[in-house]
Amino acid sequence: MKDKIQTIANKARALWNRVKNAVMALPAVLAGALVPVSANRMKLAVANRRAEGFIDTAVKVLMAVVIGALVLAGLYLLFKDTILPELTRRIQEMFNYTGG
Repeated sequence: MKDKIQTIANKARALWNRVKNAVMALPAVLAGALVPVSANRMKLAVANRRAEGFIDTAVKVLMAVVIGALVLAGLYLLFKDTILPELTRRIQEMFNYTGG
């Protein structure tokens, strides 16, 4: 019985050592796997010849600003001419309620 317990303990120690060594080696394995991917991404970015440059980005930003300004102007006109007068009228009616 004592021999069986000793055998199980030895197997557990061996398993623990293998797990510990694998965990200790994991950062090195991951670093080795990630570095070539990063190098490949850098090479692809440098070799990329798409027309995504400063001018394209500036045009996109300008379009977004103009569209945003138009939306805000439309909302302002909608609130100024339609919503605020109706809201004002309803609030005045609510406070001028005579109970009749």
